Amino acid sequence: MQFSDIKKQEQQNMMPAYARFDIAIVEGNGVVAKDSEGKTYLDFTSGIGVNALGFCDASWIEAITKQASALQHVSNLYYQPVQTALAQRLCELSGFSKVFFGNSGAEANECAIKLARKYSTDQYGKKRNKIITLVNSFHGRTVTTLSATGQDSFHQYFYPFTEGFVYAQANDIKSVESFVGDETCAVLIEMIQGEGGVMPLDMQFVRELEALCQKHDILLIVDEVQTGMGRTGTLFCYEQYGIHPDVITLSKALGGGLPIGACLCTERLGTVLSSGMHGSTFGGNPIACAGALSILERVADSDFLKQVAEKGVYIQRKIADMEDVAEVRGMGMMIGIVLKNGTAKDVAVKCLEKGLLVLTAKTLIRLLPPLTITYEEIDRGLTILADVIKEVQA
Repeated sequence: MQFSDIKKQEQQNMMPAYARFDIAIVEGNGVVAKDSEGKTYLDFTSGIGVNALGFCDASWIEAITKQASALQHVSNLYYQPVQTALAQRLCELSGFSKVFFGNSGAEANECAIKLARKYSTDQYGKKRNKIITLVNSFHGRTVTTLSATGQDSFHQYFYPFTEGFVYAQANDIKSVESFVGDETCAVLIEMIQGEGGVMPLDMQFVRELEALCQKHDILLIVDEVQTGMGRTGTLFCYEQYGIHPDVITLSKALGGGLPIGACLCTERLGTVLSSGMHGSTFGGNPIACAGALSILERVADSDFLKQVAEKGVYIQRKIADMEDVAEVRGMGMMIGIVLKNGTAKDVAVKCLEKGLLVLTAKTLIRLLPPLTITYEEIDRGLTILADVIKEVQA
């Protein structure tokens, strides 16, 4: 099909929920994507942080193909060895005790919210149900995770939103303390606010927050949906802050392109959600779990993670040297670029024309390249980016 036919088909048959760029991606290999007209692109987006190993990684394809030929789905009424193997591996690598599998980051965060409220109900009564999140945060698009998201722009149209969330200022422990009370059951944070503009939390704030939560038996939940699975140069971003949360949530790169989410908790929380209190028809699907095991085998390797960190430093230094860049921030290969002039959207559109896929986050350009990207591919992509930024600023 030609692009015009694909676009017409989408407009006639799909809800207009996405602001799409004018290309249709039909094929990919490694860091290179190909559109319906045969044009190729360097992908610095990883499908918004999903394709950690790039497009169509051979070992990932082998894992999911082998599983698909054996068993594509069986309900969670039965045990699944590939699901239990993934759970074991995640617990071994993270130090957490138990896992629940869903299908997305929003679902993983929903599980964490239910877990926190059930724990506090059991220990302190049903009135202890409020959760503190941070201004500028993003935690998903279900009604409840939109409520947890600390951005006013998301709190429209879908009333009534789920109650029980308050929003403290990031990097301000006194702001958090002002919301802590007898009804507080948890604090939910991202180590780096991704959709909010690639804003890493301060080290001191995070450590003070952990101590505050421990003092009041408030669960500390870390949303690692975008930062997890090696994206920042460690398997999980919280490791770089020297803390260990009560709960973390994962998705995106965990499946390498297949839908999976995970909520991991410490041993004391492991039996809080008992039979019938939570569930998912597709959660922990065998094929998705097989893909996730393949991803873990690669990204959990210490040498691989070291290379991610080194590439991230390399990319950030190259961008910082660009004349028209005001600021670079992030960790590893989760990078935000503040422009001196021009708009991030204009840069993204121009990059597309020149064969480079990039993202935006509010007023920033956002880069989430595949973790397997080579230095030659980095240099080619950054050359295009530098030329476009200069063109847009002119």
